[in-house]
Amino acid sequence: MGVLILPEDPWPVAREKWRRAERLGFDHAWTYDHLAWRSLRDSPWFGAVPTLTAAAVVTDHIRLGTLVASPTFRHPVPFARELISLDDISAGRLTLGIGSGAEGWDTTMLGHEPWSPAERTERFAEFVDVLDRLLREPEVSVEGRYFKAVEARTYPGCTQRPRIPFAVAATGPRSMRLAARHASVWVTNGDRSHTGPPLGPDEGAAVVRRQSLLFEEACGVEQRDPSTIDRLVLTGPRLAAGLQSPQAFNEVKDAYSAVGTTDLVVHWPRAAEPYAGDQSILDRIVQ
Repeated sequence: MGVLILPEDPWPVAREKWRRAERLGFDHAWTYDHLAWRSLRDSPWFGAVPTLTAAAVVTDHIRLGTLVASPTFRHPVPFARELISLDDISAGRLTLGIGSGAEGWDTTMLGHEPWSPAERTERFAEFVDVLDRLLREPEVSVEGRYFKAVEARTYPGCTQRPRIPFAVAATGPRSMRLAARHASVWVTNGDRSHTGPPLGPDEGAAVVRRQSLLFEEACGVEQRDPSTIDRLVLTGPRLAAGLQSPQAFNEVKDAYSAVGTTDLVVHWPRAAEPYAGDQSILDRIVQ
């Protein structure tokens, strides 16, 4: 089970959240990787890699990761260098959550027009392929359509071998095949077209079950055993977390477990929306 901590607090405050996540017994803790995010665009917001680096220094065993990073504002060569450094500092506790990104401020702040869904998927596929090579091989040259690397060095390489594990967010056919090819963890946060209130446990689990079946088909195409890939569900805007009470959370946890989910991630409760809630609930749901 995991928790996602928004990178919004000054470090003296954030530090205690990351430490507490480990003390409570969460298996993994994550943060978002954005330049600006939704309704909090004009609020404090810190970088994902520095935040995770600091979290690695003040914790001992909890796994840490981005959920998710994307090629929207990242190039695989400098990003690989940051990830190798973070994997070293965390003593091999890093999982890289990656996704294709979406329209929004991560794009418009850089001054270019938002990419079409098809181009985002193409860029993502190339980004993951190049990043995979950079994290496995000490010297890489590649001439891609969107990304290039000329004799890029990534010594000393990852602490984890053959590289940092990838948690790939994928709901479409092509991205699912990419996840089947490269991922240690497949990630979903539900149906991206859903715009209504978060789905309850039964409805949400039904969505994830349908997606899981499609993911298993993608694994077959890529000749990958789907049982070797963990399945992570991020609750939040599309899928209700059930943090009103331990009973409500257990209903959510049981529903997703029944459809093959191996990892459930909730957001650290905040004082105000989004994700408003009582932080004391975390003490009662981690078992």
